[in-house]
Amino acid sequence: MTDNTPVAPWYRQPWFWFLTIFPLASITFGLTMLVVSVNLDTAMVTDDYSKEGRGINMAIARDQKASEMKVSGKLQLANRKATLLLDTKDGPADFQYLILNLYHPTLEDKDRVIQFNRLADGEYSGQILEDLDGRWYFDLQGPDNDWRVKGEFWLPAEHPITIQAKANVQE
Repeated sequence: MTDNTPVAPWYRQPWFWFLTIFPLASITFGLTMLVVSVNLDTAMVTDDYSKEGRGINMAIARDQKASEMKVSGKLQLANRKATLLLDTKDGPADFQYLILNLYHPTLEDKDRVIQFNRLADGEYSGQILEDLDGRWYFDLQGPDNDWRVKGEFWLPAEHPITIQAKANVQE
């Protein structure tokens, strides 16, 4: 190499790119992970596992009570109106009101709560504020929250949805 040999500009030097590509890639990856972690919801993470365990035991007791009461019924969701016919082992259900929690399988902000008001023994009516479709988990509970029936269904449903407490309750 002589003094008269032309030197390529800095951006055409292979050693420059070899030495800078890895730091640039790590900075880009780090900034991407920072943006993702700041914008991601951590609703599924819990710090108090013992409290969660006690809550699961309480949920199992509520499921067992519904099984002992032999809670069963038919739920009809149509035109933003919900009707529920509910029976127990003692005959038609006689609660002042009922709460139906609807849980979307993946999106927490789509979860809904429907309060059913009693029309007559075993007959309840409630309002839905928006049209619902797709897969949903449900949790029907009484006014004292001492029993619950849970399950899953798909909307829109052509036929009434069967709600029944499971005989063999396990979480």
